[in-house]
Order: sequence, then structure tokens, then C-alpha cells
Amino acid sequence: MRLKSNATRLLFAGLASVSMASIASDFVVVAASNSSIGQLSKEQVTELFLGKSSVLPGGGKAVLIDQPDAGHLRDTFYSKVTGKSAAQARSTWAKLAFTGKGTPPLEGSSNDDIKRQVANNKNMLGYIDKSSVDGSVKTVFTP
Repeated sequence: MRLKSNATRLLFAGLASVSMASIASDFVVVAASNSSIGQLSKEQVTELFLGKSSVLPGGGKAVLIDQPDAGHLRDTFYSKVTGKSAAQARSTWAKLAFTGKGTPPLEGSSNDDIKRQVANNKNMLGYIDKSSVDGSVKTVFTP
């Protein structure tokens, strides 16, 4: 009887860890496959997505696109890359927009929507689930 109880506990622990792994998805920052944007550092991605810079390496104005608001991928991206919560990033962008010093990222509706928009704009950067990457986009940053 005790063995069955321990086996049940191990099963539930395993299921919980798989469930948590799917919540904290692996993501990558992507650009159009034909874009001249090369590999970006964490600092460059942070500066772009927090409005400290709007210029891409090599020139050109960056066009950014976020995951849907209140999505787990958006929360994960901002906390892992910028060290801020998605709400803090939203507040930063609100201040920049109010003072005329920046334009917040566009908001995509899904990984596929973001990938499609990025693939069609050489100056656009977005972040998507790593498993969604295909030939239409290239990875320019992996955390």
C-alpha cells in the first residue's frame, strides 16, 4: 500500500513539472528571414523593448510587436529579458508615449500572427514560442 502511495506521488510530481514547463515556454526574438538584423544581445533587446533605443543595429527604425496582453509568454519575456514585469514595461511605454518620446510595441494576437507580421517587415522584431519558428523568420536572440 505504501509503495502505491509513493508511486502516485511521483506521478503527480512528474505531471506538475511537465505542466510548469509548458507554462514557462521557451521563446526567441525573431526578425524577417530576409532582414539584415543580426544576432542581438540581451542588452540590445532590453533597450529596444523598453524604449531606451528605437534604432536597430546597422540603422533603421525598429518596429516592435508584443505578445497579447496578460499572456504568459509576454510575462515570461519581460521578466527574463528586461528584469521587469509586463505591467512595469507597459507603464514605461505609457510614459514614453505620453511625453512623445516613444511608440509602444504593436500587439499581436498569437504566435502565428506575430510571425506573419515580422516576416513581412524587415525592421520588425517580435518574440514567439521557440517551437513556432519556421523559414519565414530567423532567430536573432535566444535567452
